Amino acid sequence: MIALPTRAGKPDATLAKAVDLARTVALEVAEPGDVGDHLGVRAEGERVVTHHFACLRAGYPGWYWSVTMTRAKRGKDLTVNEVVLLPGDEAIVAPAWVPYKERLQPGDLSPGDLLPVEDEDVRLVPTYLVGDDPLDPPMDGDARAQVRRVAEDLGLGRVRTLSREGIDMAAERWYAGPGGPEAPLAKSAPDSCWSCGFLVRINGSLGERFGVCANGNANDDGRVVTFDHGCGAHSEVKLARKQQPLPMPDHVFDTLTDDEYEPV
Repeated sequence: MIALPTRAGKPDATLAKAVDLARTVALEVAEPGDVGDHLGVRAEGERVVTHHFACLRAGYPGWYWSVTMTRAKRGKDLTVNEVVLLPGDEAIVAPAWVPYKERLQPGDLSPGDLLPVEDEDVRLVPTYLVGDDPLDPPMDGDARAQVRRVAEDLGLGRVRTLSREGIDMAAERWYAGPGGPEAPLAKSAPDSCWSCGFLVRINGSLGERFGVCANGNANDDGRVVTFDHGCGAHSEVKLARKQQPLPMPDHVFDTLTDDEYEPV
């Protein structure tokens, strides 16, 4: 059963009776077997109505054909405004379109792919602080070119660097990720990364809470971890006596020789 739009008023009687004409118009844009039963008529305005027909086209369950018609005041000639195929409440429709930058996930980039960063990306600020004041107007192309020239002259290397917003966004993402304290691996760890000898400290404000794991045997090797993260590969972890492997027994010394056997 398709839930159709509610009525906007009493439909024009002449237009409401034109079911056969509406079906004929629908068949002009659809295959003969695609148009099903008449589902009803809806008033769109004064002397404007829409007829609805069930859609029988394969792959379109829950859709319906919509034929909108009108006529002039005191006129007998009917005019078709549009014929469209519309989804009902239970119809299968494509998901809402999302810009590609919002669809991208870590690991989606392949060799050779490019992901340009917008000039006004809030995560970045000019390395040479021209236009860094929030009260300054946005820089135009000439101003950005000047920033690049100054950065090159001063030997800064990078035209832009992380803004305060960019640092905060990275910290929130890392803290909530698999290298944070809420990861299942961290909750069962014997100790935290803060006291691990494999933790490599980083500079800047992010170094107050984050480091990089350098244990080649750990799951987080080469990844950013929080100081309160942890895993079972901590540098100071020790096995309890009951967890240690059983010692191997001494080798058995075989004292038998062939001389002790009498030939038969």
